[in-house]
Amino acid sequence: MTLCGIALRPKSKAPMQSITEVMVTKVAGLDGDAKGKPGKRQVTVLSQQQWQLVCEELSASLSWTIRRANLLVEGLEFDANMVGKQLRIGQLILLITGETDPCHKMDSQFQGLQQALRPNWRGGVCCTVLADGRVKIGDLVQLVQ
Repeated sequence: MTLCGIALRPKSKAPMQSITEVMVTKVAGLDGDAKGKPGKRQVTVLSQQQWQLVCEELSASLSWTIRRANLLVEGLEFDANMVGKQLRIGQLILLITGETDPCHKMDSQFQGLQQALRPNWRGGVCCTVLADGRVKIGDLVQLVQ
């Protein structure tokens, strides 16, 4: 499993900006992200495979950043059994706290996106930071108990 995308929004409602590496902390989430305050939704993670299913269902080639997630991982599909488990990316440790529920804002990005994200945790997961760490695209991702 690999980290294949990193994105943040510098201020609320701003477009997502793709970056190649970032420091992630318990205090601020992704450094420079407006939404990184401590809590159950501090960092959001999306599965590349599940995003691809969404794009196929919509017959569209969409950038994963319109989902407004922070991290994109390859080789992992999320489900309810992962709540309470940890994602390790280098020194960074994230606790999976729940599903990222797709909201009405998804349809303003692409019509039908909200519904396409609903099944099988395709919208990704919410996490809280347990241990700070710098991450970069290409880092190994591990799912641990």
